[in-house]
Amino acid sequence: MVSVSVLVVDDEPSFRLALRQVLSGEGFDVTTAADGETALELFANHPFDIVLLDVMMPAMNGIDVCRKIRLTSDTPVIMVSARTEEINTVIGLEVGADDYITKPYRVRELVARMRTVQRRHRQTKQTEDQNNPNHITVGEITVDPQRHEVRVRGEKVDFPLKEFQLLKHLMTNAGFVVSRHDLIDRVWGFDYVGDTKTLDVHIKRLRSKIEHDPSQPGLIVTIRNVGYKFADA
Repeated sequence: MVSVSVLVVDDEPSFRLALRQVLSGEGFDVTTAADGETALELFANHPFDIVLLDVMMPAMNGIDVCRKIRLTSDTPVIMVSARTEEINTVIGLEVGADDYITKPYRVRELVARMRTVQRRHRQTKQTEDQNNPNHITVGEITVDPQRHEVRVRGEKVDFPLKEFQLLKHLMTNAGFVVSRHDLIDRVWGFDYVGDTKTLDVHIKRLRSKIEHDPSQPGLIVTIRNVGYKFADA
């Protein structure tokens, strides 16, 4: 069996040690980091399969670390926090985390979630490899899935991973209504249980980058009580 490499990021030494012991016992190859800066350095030089990321850390918190990871990678990220407020969950998932778990938790539950997000990530990659066209162009917008590039009226515009995936799925189905449920399934996963307002936040960000007038969107159109449609003309 191929070992799954995990980066554990937490400022508490006892937590890092405990997770290293437990996850190593489950067959994971574990690397730890005590802060966000170290984590990003390790991540840039090692192809980790999954990241366990504590939210509350000094200097650079987990939200910021996740945001930076998502600028370049779709590696699965699970946020970990002792705080249970819903806002933490929403923010974590909006910046691209794949799941969120609060302390204390059962080790069996954590391992199950890790395997779930890893399996979902692998299946998504396989589907994209099979169906990925070289370019998707609708009107003045062009998406290059292989290069992870978007050009808006000829100008290259940066899109974080979730926004990129959302735009690509909408453009692939240009002219057709895509339900909210389908968008969430395709971008966040079929077992996503977070706040669906996350989708609306991402749509708002997309519009700010591609619409002539984001306040009166003509490209990404809201279909009331159903979902969204990318205009094909």
